[in-house]
Amino acid sequence: MYVDSHCHLSFPELQAELPAIRAAMAAAQVDRALCICTTLEEFPQVHALATAHDNFWCSVGVHPDNEGVAEPSVEQLVDLAARPRVVAIGETGLDYYRLGERSVAQMQWQRDRFAVHIRAARASARPLVIHTRSASDDTVALLKEEGAGAVTGVFHCFTETLAVARAALDLGFMVSFSGILTFKNAAELREVAAFVPLERCLIETDSPYLAPVPHRGKTNNPSFVPFVAAEIARIKQLPVEEVAEATSRNFEALFGPEVSSAHA
Repeated sequence: MYVDSHCHLSFPELQAELPAIRAAMAAAQVDRALCICTTLEEFPQVHALATAHDNFWCSVGVHPDNEGVAEPSVEQLVDLAARPRVVAIGETGLDYYRLGERSVAQMQWQRDRFAVHIRAARASARPLVIHTRSASDDTVALLKEEGAGAVTGVFHCFTETLAVARAALDLGFMVSFSGILTFKNAAELREVAAFVPLERCLIETDSPYLAPVPHRGKTNNPSFVPFVAAEIARIKQLPVEEVAEATSRNFEALFGPEVSSAHA
């Protein structure tokens, strides 16, 4: 019924609890999940999750925040994206939130890395999983420069403005909402969720982070994604079953027929 389009089940706090998490997913009618890669070093663990379970798939990429890790090449990402059950490039993008004493100009390494991922998405015909934080103008500009009309994907864990959501939609991307949507201080984000057409929405947990109300403060996991769907249903004044069906259909449309080939 539900799909978690973005989770980090390879992270230690979740991987150690995987049997219990899978049981909780089944009980909550969460029948599929996309396991997201954040470094090349992590990819073998992420890929192992996807190949071991018929309702998991994975991505390959290097998160913009990660420093001191292996830098991907276009050829390397394309090669890994061709492996079974790898359905996306990312998580990739730009993040200027933790600049510290650095300037935006000094973050050219992030922009170069992002460009590599966009080129790999074009070459592999895989969608991009976009992370953007305090960097939306550059994120959109680089997508237009490197991939306009040639790449698609999703702006995951969306926390930006309505204007950024409109830009993402104009580029052909989907917008994914997380447990943040349920937070008391997220009124502006709920306005964005009201604006984004249901046929362009995905839902996610971004586990182990950002557990939705009523579990805020706990370790998040994919079984909590129905709370995100319920909030979208409340905002759009729709039955939650309609939101579940639409976001699952959107997941299949974005990531391809492979992700609909098996259910838990």
